[in-house]
Amino acid sequence: MVRRVAMGSIAARAVVVLALLAVLGGCGSTPKAGPAATGLPTSSSGAAGCPATVLQALGLVVRKVYHEGVSSERTATAQHLIAASAPLREAVESANAPAVRAAAHALLASGHMTNLRVMRGTRTLVNVGGPALAPIRGTLIGAAGVPIATYATSVWADNGFVAESDGIAHGLVALRVNGHSIAGSLALAPGRLPREGTLTLKHVRYRYTSFAAEAFPSGAVRVYLLIPLHATAALCGPNGEDTLVNTLSRVAGRIYAGETGGRTLAQIRRVQHDQGLLRAVTQRNPAATRLAIEGLLNQHIVRLRVSAGGHLLSDVGGPYVLAPVSAPLRLGGRTIGSFVLSIQDDEGYLRLARRLAGLHVLMYMNPAHPQLVKNSVGPAPGAVPASGPYHYRGQTFRVYTLHAKAFPSGPLLIRVLIPIPYS
Repeated sequence: MVRRVAMGSIAARAVVVLALLAVLGGCGSTPKAGPAATGLPTSSSGAAGCPATVLQALGLVVRKVYHEGVSSERTATAQHLIAASAPLREAVESANAPAVRAAAHALLASGHMTNLRVMRGTRTLVNVGGPALAPIRGTLIGAAGVPIATYATSVWADNGFVAESDGIAHGLVALRVNGHSIAGSLALAPGRLPREGTLTLKHVRYRYTSFAAEAFPSGAVRVYLLIPLHATAALCGPNGEDTLVNTLSRVAGRIYAGETGGRTLAQIRRVQHDQGLLRAVTQRNPAATRLAIEGLLNQHIVRLRVSAGGHLLSDVGGPYVLAPVSAPLRLGGRTIGSFVLSIQDDEGYLRLARRLAGLHVLMYMNPAHPQLVKNSVGPAPGAVPASGPYHYRGQTFRVYTLHAKAFPSGPLLIRVLIPIPYS
């Protein structure tokens, strides 16, 4: 999901990161496992080994987030929409500049891309969108089946990538070009910065790593991830593999927590201010309530359940939904009802965990008598332990159990499978 957000001050964001690590951390209760060829340190997590393992693991996660803008379902969808846009093709073929721009803006409005530049030869026909990363390039084919133009698009606005990476890796991210931070990302001192090392910001010592990326529509940019050095101790295990598991378990938790946090606030406000829904609830009209709910499900909300006077008026959405959030409905200063909504279903969490962190998940309803409702590892997974090693078709995993909430209430058990080796 592409998000454009304002970036806070370095100090404020550093405090948030430290708090997250403190709350989410803990030496973990995962059983000790032998070293594996993870490419990460597997020796005893000493003062040097543990921070290195935590940082390398989170660095790999941020690389996976970036790769969402290079080759993924999101990039394939963006390219399909561009190729299938008859208004864009017809406008380019007729050399109608206003129509080309209108078609480009319509594609951006779909929410599946942040930028689009269309060129005929060396001439730019349109270039819309703000600062972005990871350009995707392609060719527009005309009605006669021959190339008529080239394009570059992106699904990663700079600040969207920074926000996603910050939230999942619970670190600080800086985008740098020629020794300078760009796009409102974390401001580091100007000048050459090694690819990895340590530095101090606002009296806090950080360890950092980096990787090369590409700006839109072209040009080199480097992505830096910084983690507070002393805070990594909360994720240390008795060996490198346990530290890796602790770190990625927290990432899985952060992905889930993101579905109940700030991203839901805009949807809560949208529901609370929907006049059609407020009228329907005031009238205790189930049919009108359902109609209003159906109108609200077109933007991010995957399920919405509305009640009034202790009675359910309507419940619309998918069957397997997680991370419910409750809020009241008010009109004229008085409470007229309440609702429960979710912005994520089980398939959505599965895909986020898989694409953004490389993790498999198994989801179970009714933990007392587990019913498997979602599975990304493959057929017949058998009995999966709550923690420790798990083997499936020659692949080794370490298991982390996330105790989540089903919709509208009740437990949902998520077994997160961390591949060993992790890469």
